[in-house]
Amino acid sequence: MHTAVPDHGAATVAATHNPRPSRWRRRCFEIVELSRTGDHPARLFDLVLVSIIVLNVTALVLESVPAYATRYEALFYWIEFLATLVFSIEYLLRLWSCVELPRFKKSTQAGWQRRLSYSLSFMALIDLLAVLPFFLFHFGLFNIQELSFLKTLRLLRVFKLTRYSRTMQLLQQVLNDNRQIFTATLAIMLVLMLIAACGIYLFEREAQPVAFGSIPAAMWWAFATLTTVGYGDVTPITVGGRIFGAGITILSVGMVALPAGILASSFSEQIRNRDRAFHALANQAYADGHLSAREKQQLESFRIKLGLKKSNARLILKQFREHSQGDYCPHCGRALVPD
Repeated sequence: MHTAVPDHGAATVAATHNPRPSRWRRRCFEIVELSRTGDHPARLFDLVLVSIIVLNVTALVLESVPAYATRYEALFYWIEFLATLVFSIEYLLRLWSCVELPRFKKSTQAGWQRRLSYSLSFMALIDLLAVLPFFLFHFGLFNIQELSFLKTLRLLRVFKLTRYSRTMQLLQQVLNDNRQIFTATLAIMLVLMLIAACGIYLFEREAQPVAFGSIPAAMWWAFATLTTVGYGDVTPITVGGRIFGAGITILSVGMVALPAGILASSFSEQIRNRDRAFHALANQAYADGHLSAREKQQLESFRIKLGLKKSNARLILKQFREHSQGDYCPHCGRALVPD
């Protein structure tokens, strides 16, 4: 009869791969990154962060008023200290739990490589810039003359609100999806600005040598005209310059309308895509003809994630409910013809 010998190597491996830290990290990720319906700690975390961001940005704006800056100097300092402390903890928690992001699930990179990749993302850089000025100043890396620059840099914290605004997330998605189109539009605008500056320079350089004495000087007029701002501080006075300026002004109206039209159509397309996504999930949930409590919770969580209005979601669910109770196909929604 053989006596079982404990495998100390296996025990050591099991001890070093204790799943508890992974569970804690996953729960931390759910709190700081996800906001599911019914997850009260995550909702409380979001509420606290949004309140501190609004309070801190308001304090930064009021601090720019000399009278308030002198009178409430201590209050502003403690608001800044509290905000920096909370944002620093938030940044460290996000950096620790970022390996749970879906884009890292199938990654073969080491943990530090995934964290480095996350730290270079736009929102992670915003989180870093939210706390960096405080530490740079208190460690003596900036002098008092550069303090105003640091205070201005802290206003970037307002971008942290994009995590909690579905509208801002929608705008971010639109800009990301159409980045190539916007880049091409910007390139065309720069070319037209150069052409406008060169043209007005040729017409106005002798009549107005101060305002249009060089192409770089004429670029201010070209920029103000092409963006339809038209400050009026620099205007052409020659006949040729005015005719050329009128043509550039007409052309600029179409150029400004181009990105506006792209934004409007992209917004509409994104909203339609979110309606389709919710419609597809509702179709799957109603496959058996009714909704369970779990399916209702999943649909509500998905609705919040998409930023879909409750009225739109109710309308979609009402259509599926009516179809499931009548002679309709639960998959395509078409009326069934009796045999």
